[in-house]
Amino acid sequence: MLGRRQIREKVVESVYSYCQNPIKFDVLEKNMFSSIEKIYHLYIYELNFLVALKDLAENQIEISKNKYLKTDSDINPNQKFISNQILKKLEENPERLFFSGQHKDLKWDLHDDLLVKTFQRITAGKRYQDFMKEDGYSFEEDQKFIGKLFLRYIAENDDFHGYVEDRELTWSDDLHIANSMVQKTIGFLKENDESKTLIKMIKDEEDKHFASKLIRETLNDWENNEKKLSERLENWDLERIALMDKVILATAITELDKFPLTPSRVIINEYIEIAKVFATDRSNIFINGILDKYCKDLNRN
Repeated sequence: MLGRRQIREKVVESVYSYCQNPIKFDVLEKNMFSSIEKIYHLYIYELNFLVALKDLAENQIEISKNKYLKTDSDINPNQKFISNQILKKLEENPERLFFSGQHKDLKWDLHDDLLVKTFQRITAGKRYQDFMKEDGYSFEEDQKFIGKLFLRYIAENDDFHGYVEDRELTWSDDLHIANSMVQKTIGFLKENDESKTLIKMIKDEEDKHFASKLIRETLNDWENNEKKLSERLENWDLERIALMDKVILATAITELDKFPLTPSRVIINEYIEIAKVFATDRSNIFINGILDKYCKDLNRN
């Protein structure tokens, strides 16, 4: 599990969507959980991309072996990339295999243009070439290499972003979450442990209840929260606040009111980070100030 920030993000997204296009609550909630489930699909899709890079490398080695005129590198190919221990663990992960078997659309064709072009960029890069020249096989070095490869050629690859956004519109808002899930998965792998369990967005019923209660209470208390917000604005009119800022603040105030066991500083910090994702450059400063004042007024620890 990533933590509740990502659940809070989906609640904020859903409340914002409701403000623009009100629908029945049960439909809104269903759509929110469907959106959360689609993040897991994107996560598997990215893991499958890494595995497909390994498959493509193996396929090219086999093609080279069957050439009529072979070079020394064709006869004795460098197998360091396809022997990477991180890629092997991802390839053998039973949860990835099962889910991909249930959702075959998440598998990559080895002839896919984006996959082939990305592989060509990787193999032409200095990091890849230096890695392939190094002697020996270290789990830590394999892990470091795949982590950087993922960051450079998938997480920060605009072509990859455009590709997945064209495929599933909601993925455009969720790439940063899926990327974080993949990075944590790579980092969590241990040399002598089997890779059995992947990361879930919703860990258990407690997480599901948290999401349902937060979105329900935020919408139910909307007018009351607007009043609380208006009372703490100095020389500023409520109507002038951007809708996203208002949604983030209303959701944060709801959590401060309805979830008393969570420390206020934890809640405030979470929504400051959410503001950095969804709002304007200075929104996090504004949101921090309002929430801090609200907690002080209530003596909320």
